[in-house]
Amino acid sequence: MENTGATQGLESRIDGWRTHALAHGGAETDVAIVEARLRDHALALCDAGLSAEEAFLVALRRVADSDEVADGLTRVYAEKHWSRPVGADTEEASTRTGSTEFWVMLGCAIAAAIAIKVPTLFGFEFDGPDGGFFARNLSLFVLPLLATYFIWKRRPGTRAVIGVAATFIAGTVFANAYPFVPGGSTEVLTAIHLPIVLWLAVGVTYVGGEWRSHARRMEYVRFTGEWLVNYALIALGGGVLVALSIGVFDAIGLDAEPLIEDWILALAMGAVIVAAWLVETRRALIGGMAPMLARVFTPLFALMLVALLAGVVLTSGAIDIEREALILFDLLLVVVLALLLYGISARDPLAEPGPLDWIQLLLVLCALAVDVFALVNIAGRLSEYGFSANRTAALGLNLILLVNLVWSARLQTGLVRLRQGFEPVERWQMRYLPVYALWAAIVVIAFPPLFGFA
Repeated sequence: MENTGATQGLESRIDGWRTHALAHGGAETDVAIVEARLRDHALALCDAGLSAEEAFLVALRRVADSDEVADGLTRVYAEKHWSRPVGADTEEASTRTGSTEFWVMLGCAIAAAIAIKVPTLFGFEFDGPDGGFFARNLSLFVLPLLATYFIWKRRPGTRAVIGVAATFIAGTVFANAYPFVPGGSTEVLTAIHLPIVLWLAVGVTYVGGEWRSHARRMEYVRFTGEWLVNYALIALGGGVLVALSIGVFDAIGLDAEPLIEDWILALAMGAVIVAAWLVETRRALIGGMAPMLARVFTPLFALMLVALLAGVVLTSGAIDIEREALILFDLLLVVVLALLLYGISARDPLAEPGPLDWIQLLLVLCALAVDVFALVNIAGRLSEYGFSANRTAALGLNLILLVNLVWSARLQTGLVRLRQGFEPVERWQMRYLPVYALWAAIVVIAFPPLFGFA
């Protein structure tokens, strides 16, 4: 039976969207086509029993994911009116919360803590020659369980689950089948890059399998920032707890340090799941801590990069950067990229360009100059010492960052000079995310045999 009350409430909401779309540059023909599809989706949802507001918001999301034109006309408006995270647009999703979710989370956290201890039952030790095994497999002990938690919560499709499972299986094979030289460069590179690939696989489960949607990818970026903040807070609190526990037991004549140290890593694995659950329970990814911290630190990092570039020029040191300095430069560029992403996630898509947009442009330009300096020095080291696993990995990372920074600078310049809106800036970063995962996968799969597993 038709839900007449809900149907009558749709028109005012659709009128509001139409006014917004036309006011922000939408062509009348495109708006009319998208409006017809939006109304059809919303009416069908009303007939299924949803309220006008629920039907309208869900229809906005579905239409936004259908094609580029619809995405441009509806996504920003949907984000302004959608405060719940992805996956919460049905009654079924909203009932999988509360105590049930807590126990599912706790089960996954305990399983992650136990998983890291299982190899020790077969004679593996964290210290000594087995350290490389634990380093390569660290993400494999916990991220499949984090993905399991999101699969339960988001209910992605079968194809998405199979794809994610295949990624974890492939990661397990490539992390353990190769005859790595203990402590060699390719083993270290695998330990660094494999978590990047697997974290993106977890993202597919987080967005309910809808990875092609730029809006869903941005939600996962926001989640990642909030997860980092929560995990850091848990780590700080855990460090205080460990120090106090060791001190208290020592005061009564008991040496608890060996036992506590033996379980620290296991607890750290479980904290990965707990931190994700804390983000989910807050259900406010758009206004969370990570974007706020990005706003605070973006000006500070911009000033630091300006000072760094000035120091390099004044000391004529741009062509003689040591290996350790190159590593720090790359780490700095990764942090700058994270600040740029979370600054974008915190910005009101409909706001006019402001001072923070100019500061982000300065940050991108300075990071671009640092990247060029790093590439010049990497090229010099390659010509002098030849290709190695580390130098090739650094070259690839800096080239990938160069492409991103060049195009980001162009788009950010267009934004602050009012030549374009904010949407292309955000869309570019979301489209570029898989490039990092692809490069990380190449390092994990191709570099060990290419460089003799050393």
